[in-house]
Order: sequence, then structure tokens, then C-alpha cells
Amino acid sequence: MNDLATIGFTGDVMLGRTLDKVIDQRGYDYPWGNVLPIMRVADVNIVNLETALTSSNIKADKTFNFKAARDKIKSLERAHISIANLANNHILDFSRKGLLDTIETLDSAGIKHVGAGKNPEEANASVTQTIHGITIGVLGLTDNEPAWKANDGPGTNYIDIDDESQYQGVISSVRELRKKTDILIVSIHWGPNMREEPTQRFINFAHLLCDHGTNIIHGHSAHIIQGIEFYNGSLILYDTGDFVDDYAVDSGLRNDLSAYFIVQVKKSGLVSLQIVPTCIHAYQVNEAVRYDREWVIARMQHLSSKFNTRIDEEGNAILRQLSPRAKYSRIHNH
Repeated sequence: MNDLATIGFTGDVMLGRTLDKVIDQRGYDYPWGNVLPIMRVADVNIVNLETALTSSNIKADKTFNFKAARDKIKSLERAHISIANLANNHILDFSRKGLLDTIETLDSAGIKHVGAGKNPEEANASVTQTIHGITIGVLGLTDNEPAWKANDGPGTNYIDIDDESQYQGVISSVRELRKKTDILIVSIHWGPNMREEPTQRFINFAHLLCDHGTNIIHGHSAHIIQGIEFYNGSLILYDTGDFVDDYAVDSGLRNDLSAYFIVQVKKSGLVSLQIVPTCIHAYQVNEAVRYDREWVIARMQHLSSKFNTRIDEEGNAILRQLSPRAKYSRIHNH
């Protein structure tokens, strides 16, 4: 019996606006490009879904509103998306109806979701999935859009990271989930756009979550990749960037360049992390090549070195605190 599970993590997945129309023309597989075969190898894929899947036309009063037609759930199915984080600043872009439509659509496809719900209990709830005898649990959080917090109805699992009085609720959720899982993941949409490195407050909060039993923190929100830290046996992906979307590209910060993060785990914890550099072009994500690939690796090496995390030229993170007998090798998926 295989005693390893492979988990794929992506940053923001935004299938709405122009991409919604492109999928109509080019098919449900189109957004994933040549990354699709790699994603299909993973046992579990976890994404931040930054699009409401809805027919609602009731727009929230904000600058950018993202939605896709509900049939685009088929794109998520094709990519073997297992769990979607909904705790973000776009899931209620088309009102509570947009959120409820999204939840219903995901449920109908058997795709689990965290971070938002019909009421506070659902928004705060975790999900679990057992692969090869390894039980993986996921919680979803966001510090974006405080007005969208699920209080008396549908909303998100919101936390103000600057307010330590709110920490206890999250810690309690982590501790409860810890009792039921082997691998505990917190998927969190946090911080402002285009921030290149996490502030000390965010680092402290991540460490706190790990101290109470979180194995992996799946960060997103900045639209650009941030560094990786291996902290006391736990993995912190501070920001996984943008995976696929129709956004304008910043030529310096390169929000079109990110990665697909492949994490292997066993019951006792982490085994390996491989970074597969990716590039968004023509409303599609593909493996980054040549200069773009080198840019992603060099960027991750630079940002992660500040956390004493070493990444080799093949994109393998060297998790130093693991047993020296652990083997690190590129995961060949295609």
C-alpha cells in the first residue's frame, strides 16, 4: 500500500470575465494548458477559487467583480480540483446569491470547499479527505473584506490578523481538527495585493498556527509569489501567487509567473516539496520555460533564503529538519 499522498497547491484561480468567454470558445481543459497532466497525477488539488460560479447579476459595490457561468465547474473537475478555498475578497462579488450558487455548484460536482458558507458554522467548518490511509484536513480563512464575515447569514471565515483577541477561535478550530487528521492545512487569503514579502505580524500568525498543529499553510492574496519557510516541521507557503486569470501584468513583479506546488506527505508529516514554475499567457497556465522558469526559481530562492530555506535549480525545496535519510528527487509526472 502506498503510504505517501501527493497534494497540489495553486494560487488564485479566476475563471471569470474574459476567461469565462475563452472557455466557451476553447473548451473546459483550456485554462490549464500543459500543467493539466501534472495536476491529474496529484491525489488532492487545493486552489483558491477567486470566482463566483453564478448567474447572479447583483454586484457588490467594488472595483472588480468576478463571476463565471456555473458550467465552468467542469474546468475545475477536469483539473481534478479536490478542495476550493472560498475565503477571499471575490466570493461575494455577486452578492450572497453568488456565494450560495457557488456552494451549490461545487457540492453538485463533489468538490469540497472551505472558508465560506450559508452561516457562520459552515463558513468556519473544515473538510477532510483520506488518501492512502492519510487523513488530510483543511480550514479556510481570510483577512480581506471584513464586511463579508459570516455573522447572521452567508459569508466568509474572516479574521483580523492585527487583532490578537480574534486568534483564540482559530486556534480552537485548529486544535479540534488536529484530533481528527494526520495532515492539517490552513488555506488563507491574506494581505494586500503586490506585497513582495510577509510582514512580521503575518509571520508571527503563521508560526502560531503551526505551533498549534498546522502542518501546511497555503497562503494567497498578493497576486505574486512570496517565500517559503520550513518552521518546526511545518511548511509555510506565504503566497502562492496567481495560477490562472485574465489580469493585467506588472512587468516588474510578474504576477503572470507563479508555480504549481507539489507536496508529498505521509502520516507523520512532510516528505518533500517541488516547485513547478508556471506562466499565464493567453488566458492559460503552462509550465514556464527558459528565462521565465529561471526567474521563478531565482525569485523563490531569494525570497525563501530569508527563511533559511534552500531551493535547488530543479525546484526542490530542501527541508533540512527532516531525517537525513529522506530523499529529494524531482517528481516525474510526464
